[in-house]
Amino acid sequence: MNFIIYAVLNTVFVLLISPLLMTLIKKVKAYTQGRKGPPLFQAYYSLFKLWHKETVYSSNASIIMRITPLINFVFLLAASLSIPLVFIPQPVAGIGNIILFLYLLVCAKFFTALAGLDAGSTFGGMGSSREMTFSAIIEPVIIVSFAALGLVLKTTNLHEMFAATLNSTVLANPPLLLITLSLFIILIVEASRIPVDNPETHLELTMIHEAMLLEYTGPNLALMETSHAIKQTLLIGIIVNVIFPWGLAASLNAGGILLAAVMFLAKAGIVAVIVGLIESAVAKSRLFRLPGLFMLAFFFSFLTIVFELLS
Repeated sequence: MNFIIYAVLNTVFVLLISPLLMTLIKKVKAYTQGRKGPPLFQAYYSLFKLWHKETVYSSNASIIMRITPLINFVFLLAASLSIPLVFIPQPVAGIGNIILFLYLLVCAKFFTALAGLDAGSTFGGMGSSREMTFSAIIEPVIIVSFAALGLVLKTTNLHEMFAATLNSTVLANPPLLLITLSLFIILIVEASRIPVDNPETHLELTMIHEAMLLEYTGPNLALMETSHAIKQTLLIGIIVNVIFPWGLAASLNAGGILLAAVMFLAKAGIVAVIVGLIESAVAKSRLFRLPGLFMLAFFFSFLTIVFELLS
């Protein structure tokens, strides 16, 4: 029963705050550029409008393009069960396993790239090609980074990781600071943020993630945008709950859960502000320079593993 309550609360919480974090980044970027920016709840208005628009498919599209938005949404909701944001449930077999979590993210990315090709669009195919090219480089880095995290915390279960960090401090595990840098780079890459990709660009020749969504309209586009926002929230959740787990409820208590929700929103908001400031300070990198950023994440993860083995 505790796990059922956790699943409902965690899923609803992820769905509620994910669009807000996306808009917060845009708001920060607007302020740094001297603009007012969109209202904080603009993402909710936009998704509401998309749900009431017509769905249009390419004449070349097959069933892949039709089922991909739902598959992405379901996979990301399933992945959200591995990242406790409000309280840590009792261990349930398989839930919270790093390998399962990463496979769910990879499957969602695979179907997105496949759907980009399915529509027969030139830009969609180009975006899918770029996405798979960078995935071939960044996914080994992600595996090494999470392996380093598991080595430091002595478990491959994310629920147990959060429980371990909740009962200790970063000073007790200094290698976690290096892992945080790797996880932050992974967040930038997987969330398609600058300098890897520009989520707000209208220049198709520089698109990666957005190029694969050009053929989507109406509710399908709403599902794809929501899935992308959920993915960003989950990656932020890993960072803040590993390094700053304060406030995360260890038991099913209404007051503790409410405090945990407020605390997570504050911590995730800080990360979103940092992302917005970085996007305002740097420009999008050339495609051929991006592997250098990926290797930086690999270096921090590898260094963590070396320190942990020598300690």
